[in-house]
Order: sequence, then structure tokens, then C-alpha cells
Amino acid sequence: MVPSQAPRTDHLDGTGYLFGYPIAHSMSPLLHQTIFTGLGLNRDYFLLSSLDMAHFLSLVRDPKCYGSGVTMPHKVAIIPELDAITPEAEAVGACNTIFKRGSQLIGTNTDIIGIRESFFQNVSDSVWSGRPGLVIGGGGAARSAVYALVKYMNCKTVYLVNRERREVEAVMEWCTAHGYGDGLIHVETVSQAEQLEGPGAIVACVPNFPPKTESEWTARRITECFLAKPHKGAILEMCYHPTPWTEIGALAEKAGWQVILGTEAMIYQGFEQARYWTGKEHAELPTEAVKEAVARELNRARL
Repeated sequence: MVPSQAPRTDHLDGTGYLFGYPIAHSMSPLLHQTIFTGLGLNRDYFLLSSLDMAHFLSLVRDPKCYGSGVTMPHKVAIIPELDAITPEAEAVGACNTIFKRGSQLIGTNTDIIGIRESFFQNVSDSVWSGRPGLVIGGGGAARSAVYALVKYMNCKTVYLVNRERREVEAVMEWCTAHGYGDGLIHVETVSQAEQLEGPGAIVACVPNFPPKTESEWTARRITECFLAKPHKGAILEMCYHPTPWTEIGALAEKAGWQVILGTEAMIYQGFEQARYWTGKEHAELPTEAVKEAVARELNRARL
């Protein structure tokens, strides 16, 4: 593993990619081109919708490539192909960002920072301070959410709600093995949820589909039970495609919770990527220009 500090990469030109499949819906090129334009950098950022790992590695190892984003289904498979990874990527077992140190390809995970900053930039910490967190879902994004809640938001207890027991068990085993799973509680029934303290921060990591199976309905009812508790916190709805306005978000808003759209996590993880690729700190990036560009794209998509 290597430390997480960003290298200085201030050269003006270069090419980067987002490697995944399918990714036609991604707003990453819009985000990064807006950043590069705002910084006066002559850089390109292309979608590489592909399953060809060897081709991608040949592109990213080219000296003209400053780095790359990595998304599904490659976030885990890419790790053995890299020269090193940061502690964050090691902790959650997934890489969504590649940056360079000399000729070496280094993998990190900026999804964690996207989750953290979605709360820090939009909500007073008094909303979640000293209270449990809640993660809805059981995939790779759930590990990133648990890490952010435990390591950065000081949630000593984190509830896990999901339709599949096996997925939750896998998340709990992984997080425990990597040093941040001791406070995880799998909430499996509404009656169990009724007895627990209400959370202050929720991260929803599931697709925006209505419940169909009995296990999906159980997970939804447990979620509604937590939303109905007296303390009203903030919920980050990670899903933003095809729309960031989701069923769970609507239920949370109706129950009195502050809803943070998934585009916020996308934006802030992108700022962290840009920090690695440009050497510029967050305060030096064109934050408002990026947010305005994303808002315009969301409005266009709603028409």
C-alpha cells in the first residue's frame, strides 16, 4: 500500500478515461471537462465502455494518460493489475480511481470521500453526531458507506438493512476483517428496528426499484420504521441514474428527513479524483461551475 496524498501533476495536457460497462449515462466527462476548463488545463476525459482489461491497461500506461476512473464491473478486478493501492482502496476492497507516480499505476477509492463530503458540505454534524448510522444495501458501495460513517463521521454503531442476508454477512465479515466492522448490526425485522435508537445519517446504496419480493418489502418496511423515528437526520441517496429523485428519497422527505441527492456524492468523489490528477486541493477547484453544469444536465434530462 502507498500513502493517500496526491502527487503533483500540473502538466497541462493529457488524456484520461472512465473504464466500465455500460457507462453511456455517466456524467463524469462533463464533471472533469468542467474542472479542466476552469483550471486552464488542455486535457481530455473519455468514456471507455469496455470489458477489455488488457486494452484499458495499455491506454492508461501510456505516458500521455494522467490517470483514470474505474467503475462497474471493474472496481475489484482492476486491483491485481495495479502496482499499488492506497489504504482506502485496501479497506473497502475496491478501486474507482487510478493515478500515477512515475510509471507506477496506483489505485485508490474516492467514493468514500464522495459520501463523506455529501454530508459535511450539506448538513451540520449535529444531525448525526453521537448517533448510529444506517446503510441500506449489501454490495461494494455499502462497504464504502460503512467506512465513511465509521472512520470519518464517528458512527460507533451502523445498522445494515438489505434484502439478502448473505450480502450483509459478507459486508460484515469484510469490514470486521479490515478493522471497522465491530459496531455493525444487521437489522432483519421491523420489530427489531422498533427497539433500536434512530440513526442520524443514512446512506442508501440500492437501485431505484419498487419492492417486489417479500424480502424486498421487509427491507423497505424496516427503512420506513427508521425514517418514522422522532429524530430526523439526513439521508444520502446514492442512486442518481436514471434519476436522483427516488422512491426512498421521497419517503424520507415525507418523513421529515433532509435528502442529499446522489449527484452530490458523484461531484465530491470527482473533486477528490481531480485532486489526485491535478495536484490541486478542493478549494482550488471550480466548484460552482461544476455544480451548475451538473444541475443543467439534470434539468435537461427531466425535460
